[in-house]
Amino acid sequence: MAPQQAPMDKPYSPSCERNRQPILDVLSAAFADRRKVLEIGSGTGQHAIHFAAGLPYLLWQTSERTEQLAGLRLWLGEAALPNTPPPLNLEVTGLWPEDRFDAIFTANTLHIMAWSEVQALFAKLPAVTCAEATLVVYGPFNRNGRFTHISNKAFDAQLKTQGTHMGIRDIEAVDALAHEAGFMLQDDLSMPANNRCRIWQRHDNC
Repeated sequence: MAPQQAPMDKPYSPSCERNRQPILDVLSAAFADRRKVLEIGSGTGQHAIHFAAGLPYLLWQTSERTEQLAGLRLWLGEAALPNTPPPLNLEVTGLWPEDRFDAIFTANTLHIMAWSEVQALFAKLPAVTCAEATLVVYGPFNRNGRFTHISNKAFDAQLKTQGTHMGIRDIEAVDALAHEAGFMLQDDLSMPANNRCRIWQRHDNC
């Protein structure tokens, strides 16, 4: 009989624990009339289970790249929430789900992706969203090509040591992608640790 393999330790993100409640406070209002959310880049799953538990009327569909799925499944499996279906394998430059969602959420992903991947993400949104869908993006942003705080400058430098394709994105460039995809900015909220929650709504004639 082959020896049993020890269970994989769950991945853990301290920043998810710190920022999850301030983000949930935003989503409670932004997604108050939503029903089906696609989270792009769910990471460990800590955000997903906190938000799905706090917003039980929502179906919270997680997604991640192949190499992150095992850890994400551990968090979802342990929580066993009725509104978190199995995660999707999603590469933003590859195939996307055929379902339509009335809300999209992503946190701390734009500065990890290459700019071409950020462009692909926004370009795919019209195909997976309903009319009047809400889009919420959490993370750090630059304004007019400048860092908004010295800590963001240090963070950007740290990112570039991990990969030259990474970096904090300019608000104006991201807004342009959202507009091209048919999303109009509704709100721009200051968040802890020099992050922001940017909220758009789909308007095909904007």
